Amino acid sequence: MKQDRLSLALTPIRTGLCTCLWFIFLSQGCREQAMALSNAAKAGVAIFVGAVQFGIFLIVAEIYYSAYGVLNTSGSGNTTGYAYSVSVNFVSDLGATCRSSCTIPPSAWLFDISNALLGLLILAGAYFLQRAFRWKPATGLLALAGIGALGVGLFPETAGILHTISSFIAFLFAGLSAVVTAKLQKKPMSYLSIILGLSTLAALSLFVGGIYLGLGVGGMERMIVYPTLLWAVGFGGHMMATEDSMRW
Repeated sequence: MKQDRLSLALTPIRTGLCTCLWFIFLSQGCREQAMALSNAAKAGVAIFVGAVQFGIFLIVAEIYYSAYGVLNTSGSGNTTGYAYSVSVNFVSDLGATCRSSCTIPPSAWLFDISNALLGLLILAGAYFLQRAFRWKPATGLLALAGIGALGVGLFPETAGILHTISSFIAFLFAGLSAVVTAKLQKKPMSYLSIILGLSTLAALSLFVGGIYLGLGVGGMERMIVYPTLLWAVGFGGHMMATEDSMRW
């Protein structure tokens, strides 16, 4: 009896783990359990995993840059005495720091791979979300956000305008996705989704206008990134418990 209860309790964990493996490694042993999930749940797993891994590796990349990067890289604008400043440095400086010249930091490979993986998993999430709800406004915006994130990973600051365009696409459409997908979520998550999306869009407007509110360019850029990153984690978890074609 205890074994049956334990097996029942572990089923959601085992299924979720198998779904992650299916997305990342295409594990045949777990494919049957992954396929048993709704398309909405598959979208949720992809978006959740993408956001969580990026959030973790963003912090690791900042630590790695600060621990092993060159102090006050020439032309970086960083005069804090540390290799990397969350206030002065752009987020993407973790992949390549370019001002008058470009420096490739020790965190570059981790940041670029994590961004690319985020983009791919968001695209996978958009695909399954479309299969679940057949609602192109939400899935289209989400797919564009994924393309932007993938572009940031493929085109670091050394790519110039391609990086700038990719970053803007990721920021803009991530914020819009959070607002529009509120229709697919129950209250109060739908309200929180709108608030987080609007927060990102407001921060993006301030960032583009050169208004940093004392946070510095890096701090304001993080005010763009963090709300939608938190939204993606919440939205992904919400979708994991959602059946296909359910709208609220």
